Amino acid sequence: MHAESGRSLIEIIGVLAVAAIMAAGAVGMYGALHRRSVRTIASADLAQVANNVRLLMAPRGDYRAVSIDYLIKAGALRNHRAPMGGDDWSVTASDDGKAFLINLTDLTHGECAYFTTATPTWATVRVNGYVDQPGDYCMTAGGNQVSFIVE
Repeated sequence: MHAESGRSLIEIIGVLAVAAIMAAGAVGMYGALHRRSVRTIASADLAQVANNVRLLMAPRGDYRAVSIDYLIKAGALRNHRAPMGGDDWSVTASDDGKAFLINLTDLTHGECAYFTTATPTWATVRVNGYVDQPGDYCMTAGGNQVSFIVE
């Protein structure tokens, strides 16, 4: 008499189910790591933009001439692409010209929350027009605007 050496259908389905659960977890983990790395890179890019604007404009003592087009022509920016959010972003001077703002638009709730919890040391953060406790003003529907005020 032979002893059966095969696997039952239930065992095979069980192994496949465990593999599917592990694959779904890996895909979810990859997505979370990817979002985190994109946000970290965007934060570093914003700090570099702020540093470049300071180096370029500080000797003048006035930031009123600053714009994305000017920064590209001066070599401080590579292109018009926003570090994060929509492409309708800007770099503008404050009314008195003593500071400048880096304005990101069309941010998701998660992107907005990231910039309000990981507040940079080089700027003050304003979310949707509010400076006091900006994390409370991120809209869940998206379309958030975050401004970094650099003095």
